[in-house]
Amino acid sequence: MTKDIDVLILGAGINGAGLFRDLCEQGLTCLIADKADFGSGTSAAPSRLIHGGIKYLETGELRLVAQSTLERNLLLRNAPHLVEPLSTVIPIFSWLQGIPAALRTLFGSTTAPRNRGAVLIKIGLALYDFYGARHRVMPKHALWSRGRALTEIAPMTPKIVAAGTYYDAKVTCPERLVLELLQDGIAASSGSEALNYTSLVSAENGVIGLRGPDATERAVRPRIVVNAAGPWIDHVNQALGSPTKLIGGTKGSHILLDHPELLAALKGRMIYFEANDGRICLVYDYLGRALVGSTDIRADDPDTVRCDDEEIDYFLKSLRDLLPGLAFSRDQIVYAYSGIRPLPASGNTAAGLISRDHSAPVLEPAMDRPYPIISLVGGKWTTFRGFAEEVCDLVLGRLGQARRRGTRDLAIGGGRGYPGEPASHARWIDQTAKVTGASAERVAELLGRYGTTARAILAHEGPQAARLADADDYSWGEIDWLTRHEKVVTLEDIVMRRSTLAITGRLSSRDLATIADIAAQALGWNEEQRNEQLAKTWEILAARHRIRFEK
Repeated sequence: MTKDIDVLILGAGINGAGLFRDLCEQGLTCLIADKADFGSGTSAAPSRLIHGGIKYLETGELRLVAQSTLERNLLLRNAPHLVEPLSTVIPIFSWLQGIPAALRTLFGSTTAPRNRGAVLIKIGLALYDFYGARHRVMPKHALWSRGRALTEIAPMTPKIVAAGTYYDAKVTCPERLVLELLQDGIAASSGSEALNYTSLVSAENGVIGLRGPDATERAVRPRIVVNAAGPWIDHVNQALGSPTKLIGGTKGSHILLDHPELLAALKGRMIYFEANDGRICLVYDYLGRALVGSTDIRADDPDTVRCDDEEIDYFLKSLRDLLPGLAFSRDQIVYAYSGIRPLPASGNTAAGLISRDHSAPVLEPAMDRPYPIISLVGGKWTTFRGFAEEVCDLVLGRLGQARRRGTRDLAIGGGRGYPGEPASHARWIDQTAKVTGASAERVAELLGRYGTTARAILAHEGPQAARLADADDYSWGEIDWLTRHEKVVTLEDIVMRRSTLAITGRLSSRDLATIADIAAQALGWNEEQRNEQLAKTWEILAARHRIRFEK
């Protein structure tokens, strides 16, 4: 039986999920489907920053900076359980260098600027403050002297002449943010659905066939199709019978280090620095690990992308040059990941200068295809809500409907009712502890991880819940709740996207086995299926993410 729907979204990354929520809020019937798990492609491979795009000032993308800084400020308010401020330091190695190169870039040069001096950085930070004024929630920039910079971050190279400081933000679990957007959409539109591990198998006579993880097939007849497949956009359009060449992506890789000395030196700050080849790198404290990134290399195969040895050598050398007072080695790596940025096709433009802005080109209906296809090209994590709003308005216009609700002030998932002020925060913890029987410490821990959703998880796990042997801040009941309530299909979903166990390098072999047991019970896996999931997840973590299981 074929189901008529308003919109089919193919691809459940951050842009697809953001649009799904917005469309559902307007009362439309939507179906979003992804061939893998929600938020498992490019959306799982960012620098985990929610930033205003200070780098885009150089390329004259002022509209993008204005939108990015606004969206960053809104996310700090609407998803406070997942997005938090991040103090940032820019080491400066000269006073005047870089101005001519920056001007050439601003006026269209395809050569990326290098050696940005103090004057140029001061101007950039002032502009950044100006564009970030709307809904400002963080302090303005400052300029440190060389002496103060070396006092604040002692291992940093003495070659600097000064340092700039400003605030951006980071997201603790981007995959959870994707999931919560989808859950919010379903809550707003009961006829809408979000499907993971669901493939596109046919597109004929206006009907699109989909196959789910259990091989069950369904058919839908959409009025509009949105291609939100990121780096797979051209592949999806080909499958829909409408070939395109819209994407020309670049590869971004990251590593996470177990390096307590580095974290102590950073004091919660990020260092945003220029490597010797002119590319911008960063390092900051991500959940107790030093996250280092990112490369920007031409690449177009998202299915085989890996963080390779040359990139790791590049990261380690860049860190040694920046922080000669510390030692760095491959033995410190606990996790690595890589993804393809779905940037617009751009010819010979230098990778670092390809626009991070977004667009939504439309393939109008054809004789054998009655629906238009809207492709979501480019974009960045921070601007997903604004991008979704633009495309939602486009969809509504084509369907002849008016917007009935905005999303600018709409809290996301566990951000609803989040107790932001110290007094309300303490009161929420106290009340939840009384209701659930959990300790105040445990309530605070899960409030920080899940926002106000923590109350339901605490009620499910119970006050005496067993804990994982090696990551004892996670309980068996917590894992069980995630498995039963968050559309988990595979063991990989739990350890890589519903939790931060894998990326922080805290996942031991015995905890992985315990989680497999919990998932098997919740999802009805037999022993063979449980062992198959365990082996597959082990292989993915070791081969793609450089995890070494020692326990």
